[in-house]
Amino acid sequence: MIEFWHQVRALFRKEVRIILKDPRSRLVLIMPVIIQSLLFGYAASYDLNSVPYALLDEDHSRASVDLAAALDGSGIFVREMTLANTAQIADVLDHKKALLVVHVGRHFERRLQAGETAPVQVAVDARNANTAGVAASYAATVLERFSRRWQLEHGLDAPALRVETRSWYNPNLETRWTIIPGLAASLAMIQTILLTALSVAREKEQGTFDQLMVTPLTSWAVMLGKSLPSVAIGLTQSFMILLLALFWFRIPFSGSIVLLTAGLILFIFAVVGIGLCISAMTSTMQQAMLYSFSLMTPMMLLSGLTTPISSMPDPVRIATYANPLRYGVHFAQSIYVEGAGLAQVMQDFWPLLLISCVTLGSATLLFRKKVG
Repeated sequence: MIEFWHQVRALFRKEVRIILKDPRSRLVLIMPVIIQSLLFGYAASYDLNSVPYALLDEDHSRASVDLAAALDGSGIFVREMTLANTAQIADVLDHKKALLVVHVGRHFERRLQAGETAPVQVAVDARNANTAGVAASYAATVLERFSRRWQLEHGLDAPALRVETRSWYNPNLETRWTIIPGLAASLAMIQTILLTALSVAREKEQGTFDQLMVTPLTSWAVMLGKSLPSVAIGLTQSFMILLLALFWFRIPFSGSIVLLTAGLILFIFAVVGIGLCISAMTSTMQQAMLYSFSLMTPMMLLSGLTTPISSMPDPVRIATYANPLRYGVHFAQSIYVEGAGLAQVMQDFWPLLLISCVTLGSATLLFRKKVG
């Protein structure tokens, strides 16, 4: 029995030495734990510390001013603008100038003084259902507090206010309306990175990649040949998710299929470049998988798919600009749910084009260096 445990100890020491011998293995064991803990602590938060809102006050009475003061003094709501008419509400929400609009109608104070229940409309940008739900509940809490105070001060039996919530782009605040279109980019990213990283790592283990690099084929031809199958598979998976969204979950498609396809192709090329860079920095399939999974978790957290980027701390928010999934999720949701056109999604397309050039170019240089 003692001899058996000596053998186990010897084997254990050998395996630990093999794992810790490679500096890259040591790095991948330590850094992801620290980074992901920090990201979950700061980025994965459904709290809204600041809610930008716009006010449309058509009554201009003492009561409506007090209501606006209750919102402004809540410590959560920040008034971005004061509107002049109802026609401005659409522009504010469409262009994301504010997360919600509080509309106080005419005769607001007169109804309150007459003992009637006065309606207050809250129009919420529901493109992110979680954020919209939290913001609407915060607004309802402040307005309800104002209603109770008015009811007590004036000895009323009925509630003073009636809050009417209207959700734009997602009337029922269904999370799947924003999550599933975003998954068209997220799930395609996971499969594409893994396929690309493992395909090259497999050839390295088998010793055939060096032979491929010394053929008359140029480095760019090799990279393109390795990229196109992953692009095709990623695009196919994206369309499978979009078909499920349209026909199974009955989420209405509002945009251009041509524009969405172009965006997905551009996004997948950017992701393929990341997979090829991982392949260039690893020697085995095991290392490629470790690097891929260590990178994908932060990319998912920093994409804005489940938690709003606007609620993240400034350093984390800056880091999201280097994440292609941020742009992939945003344009997929914008085109599918909002019906956004090229002018609206160009802010996502050009960063993806830049990331594609950087990652594919870096992968080519890294492979040349390895072979040389």
